Amino acid sequence: MPNIVLVNPEIPPNTGNIARTCAATGTPLHLVMPLGFELSDKYLKRAGLDYWPHVDLYLHESIQAFWQYIQNQTGRLIGFSARIEAYNSQNYTDILYQADDWLLFGKESQGLSPDIIERCDVVATIPMKPGHVRSLNLSVSAAVGLFEALRQTAANDAN
Repeated sequence: MPNIVLVNPEIPPNTGNIARTCAATGTPLHLVMPLGFELSDKYLKRAGLDYWPHVDLYLHESIQAFWQYIQNQTGRLIGFSARIEAYNSQNYTDILYQADDWLLFGKESQGLSPDIIERCDVVATIPMKPGHVRSLNLSVSAAVGLFEALRQTAANDAN
């Protein structure tokens, strides 16, 4: 099962919506602090509704604590970024996902920092029509990436 990692999320409803998606799919959710809100925030709870008890939630005090945690884990780090030109990114559908991948998403205002992207094994991008939109909503991006990973890994499990 892939893991979703939110690094310094800022907007409570996005995190709540992602938590709901994780509860629906049985996907572990990792939140890397600092967060832009309190976990007791009413907007966070409203977006996650009553699904929070069903979320396999991990809190990491910092990015350093997260790096230390994953030292004992398997799987690749796949960072999602809207900055296609800045990184050697791949279309998210061209990546061959594995069941133990870690899907990393950055904060809404800035995405993943360059030092985090450097540590990723793969950088994924979700294509968008050029124009007025800089990026997709964080909860949409996380769902799109997760469901592609689940689709592929379920197909691999069936073979």
